[in-house]
Amino acid sequence: MIIACGLLLSILFVGCGGQPNTAGNPTHTANEVTVYVSTDRVFSEPILKAYEQKTGVKVKAVYDTEETKSTGLANKLLAEKNNPQADVFWSNEPVRTLVLKSREVLAPYLSPNAEGIPATFRDSAKDGESYWTGFSARIRVIVFNTKLVKPEEAPKSIYDLTDPKWKDQIAIADPRFGSTSFHVAALYAELGDEKADEFFRKLKANGVKIVPGNSVVRDLVAKGEVKMGLTDTDDVNVALEDKQPVAMVLPDRDGIGAALMPNMVSLIAGAPHAEAGKKLIDYLLSAEVERMLAQSEAVQIPLHAGVEGPKNIPPLNSFKPMSLDYGKAAARIEDVVRRLQSILGL
Repeated sequence: MIIACGLLLSILFVGCGGQPNTAGNPTHTANEVTVYVSTDRVFSEPILKAYEQKTGVKVKAVYDTEETKSTGLANKLLAEKNNPQADVFWSNEPVRTLVLKSREVLAPYLSPNAEGIPATFRDSAKDGESYWTGFSARIRVIVFNTKLVKPEEAPKSIYDLTDPKWKDQIAIADPRFGSTSFHVAALYAELGDEKADEFFRKLKANGVKIVPGNSVVRDLVAKGEVKMGLTDTDDVNVALEDKQPVAMVLPDRDGIGAALMPNMVSLIAGAPHAEAGKKLIDYLLSAEVERMLAQSEAVQIPLHAGVEGPKNIPPLNSFKPMSLDYGKAAARIEDVVRRLQSILGL
């Protein structure tokens, strides 16, 4: 696993070669757009299908896998840097987007539909150019099995997961990928190395199970194979809608706050269909799309004011989100993964 991860990181964090940009490739048609998507296909595909029906533009979507969420497509975009194949990157978490910005894979574009989204969730580049915009957020939560854990006994903080009474009863997704990689990078950025290392050492000592994805965490908890775990609100909601014996806790309301993860959308530098890409970005940042994601099983929290929020999920103004510099978290991801390889035995 260490060798495999090393190869992964060598792609993700080292400059990539390639062929010269062929943005004028005649095989491309004007009435299409290519988007790389790490948001779950079951949630994102209906949005893209609706755009096709609305505009007549053919959307070619490339989806990431559950095991390599966001990392796999970020690697692909880096490998294609000098010969871009995608027009838009729709990421399910912020960190990989900011890594791609730092590697000059993204092009600046400020959509008019970014208006009304809080500044925290928009690129605030000093040169005035905006390389990414956030929309429709999820929350990192503690999920627990209601048949095995009473609500009043459920952990209220991520630190409670290190309590020996939960030994061998906790699961998390592999922290090298997807929203879990965002969460661990955010914790290191917020807590500093010493405190974050200590937390993960205690989690390891408490027998935490590392599994392939957030949906696996949810399923293990629902089946009672573990009592609790860390996952995302959309994964928990699927189980709630299916009447499975789970509930969730927004952790650290009185402490560092819950980790809030917006989707992020960006234009790719040298995109074969840049204008079509901009129009798709405009659509993804619309109140219409935020409403669709809120009302779907994705239960994502709208960032535009005035858009009705999802059921089963607290509104944005009802809890304390973690105070987070996304750029700082992104800058730490390579080192954080390396540290956790050792601490968690990945």
